[in-house]
Amino acid sequence: MTERKTLGKVELDLLQAVDQLQPVSVRTLAEHLASRTGQARTTVLTTLERLRKKGYLSRRSIKGVNHYSTRQSVTEILPRLVGEFVHKMLGGSVSPVVAYLQDRNLDAEELEQLKALVEELQARQSEAEEGS
Repeated sequence: MTERKTLGKVELDLLQAVDQLQPVSVRTLAEHLASRTGQARTTVLTTLERLRKKGYLSRRSIKGVNHYSTRQSVTEILPRLVGEFVHKMLGGSVSPVVAYLQDRNLDAEELEQLKALVEELQARQSEAEEGS
């Protein structure tokens, strides 16, 4: 990947669509996104190439048509992006994220995921304290 690995909103939206439809041609992707974003095919192609140069996508020719696929799933990329956001924008503090979650109406599944995460964090902390 190139030095600049960060993603903008449009890039992330496109990356998620590629992740869902891969391998996908520019035409298919542009048609898929047309009703949601209104992006022209040329904009989709430009953004795909930018993502490829950043190392997020690969491109291969299938019957003479370029198809794009993700190099990593979006679920693998998102934690790193969130970590970068917390580090750069919040100075490494997760307190604002917790405050944000506190004001949100979480569904039962999201709440269970958070509980499991807290339990995992507590277990890791206990292990680290025992190892010290």
